[in-house]
Amino acid sequence: MSFHVAIAIVSFRNPEDLADCLGSLAAAQHADFEVVVCENGGAAAFADLSVRIPAFLPGGQPVRLVAAPSNLGYAGGVNLCMRHAPDADAWWVLNPDTCPDPVALSALVERLARGDCQAAGGTIQLSDGRVQAYGGRWQRWLARAVSLGHGRDGAETVDAQRVESLQNFLNGASMLVGREFLEAAGPMREDYFLYCEEVEWCLRGLKKGMRLGFAAQGVVMHKQGTSTGNAVDLRGRSRLSVYLNERNRVLLSRDCFPALFPMTVLTTLATLLVRFGKRRAWRQLNYAVQGWVAGLANRRGIPEWADS
Repeated sequence: MSFHVAIAIVSFRNPEDLADCLGSLAAAQHADFEVVVCENGGAAAFADLSVRIPAFLPGGQPVRLVAAPSNLGYAGGVNLCMRHAPDADAWWVLNPDTCPDPVALSALVERLARGDCQAAGGTIQLSDGRVQAYGGRWQRWLARAVSLGHGRDGAETVDAQRVESLQNFLNGASMLVGREFLEAAGPMREDYFLYCEEVEWCLRGLKKGMRLGFAAQGVVMHKQGTSTGNAVDLRGRSRLSVYLNERNRVLLSRDCFPALFPMTVLTTLATLLVRFGKRRAWRQLNYAVQGWVAGLANRRGIPEWADS
């Protein structure tokens, strides 16, 4: 039986990353897919991408480019991609700075096809072979995302059932979302703009009775942070990435766990002070406090000072 997947990729002025990603997708064992790319970086970036990216992969899969009317953020870009592929059986949300293994999509499709989950994630690896995440767990009291398996050797065997018992969100770099999940949870929230939107989406789906699966063989190499300035070194992180991450921790707590909000307002402030202060990342600490204040004030969407 055929199972058609629409691969939703949100790009922001990074055609080289996207070309590498498409090159990896060309080797995918599950061949029944199309690719929809939303370029969030404006008309010039879309024109540049149009001359660099093929209209079809070697296996005949179409690659459709969509120009966002403005910078919609990650969630907005994903939603736009999904609207351009309404008839898919599932949507694979995939970062442009990833290189999926040839069996990755097959593994995710097989996990979804078992019928006991409505969305599935896999193994996200860093370029050195270490695990970035198997899945994630949101600690609601601390308003903190924990990446399961972070730092492990990618060659190690993983207990898939344990991952599924612990995770309450999928890593947004690679997540296969079935039609039932989308119909139950609705689209991603666009007012987060960037960061935490996949966490909120999964938590919302769980509240609607959806289940999250894990496919260990769904391996995707993630370069991490090439579009957003989310560098590994805390002191090298951009204003946008730090600000939005801290703001959206507060917003997610407000939206998903309102009864805990008075407590998490305090814990989010305490943890950011410790995290950035311990590493003497003073500039980033300033950005983080600005984001925390914005979350407290319930400010949403793209910051007015950000590059749109």
